[in-house]
Amino acid sequence: MVIVHINPVVRRGVPKTASEIMNRINEVSFNSSLMREMRAISFVTSLIQEGKIDRPDMKQMLIHSIRSDEAMSALGVSSKLNADWPFLCFLRDEGRARAETWLHDNFDAIGQRSSIDIRAEFL
Repeated sequence: MVIVHINPVVRRGVPKTASEIMNRINEVSFNSSLMREMRAISFVTSLIQEGKIDRPDMKQMLIHSIRSDEAMSALGVSSKLNADWPFLCFLRDEGRARAETWLHDNFDAIGQRSSIDIRAEFL
């Protein structure tokens, strides 16, 4: 499974304006579902690794994550509604650049192992 983050997981600084606070609430709300799912995957993975689950229909998931917290942190809440072509091209180009970097760094992990530590990233 490849997770492509569209909201930053980590953001430096404390939001101060009403708009910044609303943006961060939106990000935290969106990311909370992801965190909950990752906790569940981590729990089942640990049961599989410890041999407590031995069923052929239960397999360890290989998790990969592509994210650009720096680029996404620079975008405000209004960017979620921005459908201007130059902005969409910026997002496409940023995504391609991050994907190329990720592939360079993690290609050997595909199909073999997770490229992220779920516990370190999400728990």
